Amino acid sequence: MYGPAPLTQLALDLPPPPPTFGNFVPGDNAEALGAVRALLAPGTDAGTRFLYLWGPAGSGRSHLLRALAEASEAAARPSRLLSPSSRAEDFVFDPAVRTWLIDECDRLAAAEQVAAFHLFNAVQAEPGAVLASAGGEPPARLAVIPELSSRLGWGLVMQLRPLSDADTARAIEQTLSERGLAAGADLVPWLLTRAPRDLGSLRALIDALDRFALQRQRAVTLPLLREFLQQRLL
Repeated sequence: MYGPAPLTQLALDLPPPPPTFGNFVPGDNAEALGAVRALLAPGTDAGTRFLYLWGPAGSGRSHLLRALAEASEAAARPSRLLSPSSRAEDFVFDPAVRTWLIDECDRLAAAEQVAAFHLFNAVQAEPGAVLASAGGEPPARLAVIPELSSRLGWGLVMQLRPLSDADTARAIEQTLSERGLAAGADLVPWLLTRAPRDLGSLRALIDALDRFALQRQRAVTLPLLREFLQQRLL
């Protein structure tokens, strides 16, 4: 007869921690991180209340927007995170919301682009409200309506750069630590050379590997990772 799962196993079998400023690895993006944090104490002019982040997939755009949403809520500043899956009515200004966030602006449908344009105007007219947005290209190169492109250029426009190998290794080690995993010394170098380089994919891989290790009651090692990947190919 089998007893209950060990408490250590139950404690580890949790969803990954949400994106926060603390688990963001800035690399060359420390200035952008500072600009995002500054939105928690906005000034009175548009230059301190609007921020647009751009960079390739995996550069941390979505992480920073979600971290800002978490920090804003913790500071009693209600937030609303909008994305291509949001509807046009979700973009209607609500004065109770103090922090607005629009992710993947370059993927918004036509109706949502128009709604986002009006949202920018409403936020500008509301003292203390802020708006942070993100996309894959600078505003002038986005395939959006000109009116929205111009609004995305309000305030600061900052480029996010991919992490270096050393910073990516740090991020992997941090993710392992957050999950309470002690990995073999050869695991991180292997992931650096063979796994997807964006942190979202790496963290998802580590979470899946964690669950695989728990099911087999084995330590997280390179041989286990290879076995896990082989099974995924079957």
